[in-house]
Amino acid sequence: MIENDFHDRKDLTPNVCAVYTDKEYRCQGIAGQLLDVVVKDMKSKGITPIYLITDHTSFYERYGWEFLCMVQGDNEPHMTRMYIHR
Repeated sequence: MIENDFHDRKDLTPNVCAVYTDKEYRCQGIAGQLLDVVVKDMKSKGITPIYLITDHTSFYERYGWEFLCMVQGDNEPHMTRMYIHR
């Protein structure tokens, strides 16, 4: 978790940052379990909603995340997808 994942919507905070699973461990539910732990931990601290940015579609929706809007990454030429977990 970080305050802002290098995008122009500084009001959308905090952000899950750098979720990555090595190729050999993909499709085992590991990233989903990590996301669930983060969501539960933040909720236990009274921190909701939380956000993340990604170019992936459909993956995060499986874990309760909703597409919110497009944001501009810092020094990035293209917009990227912002998701919210309430």
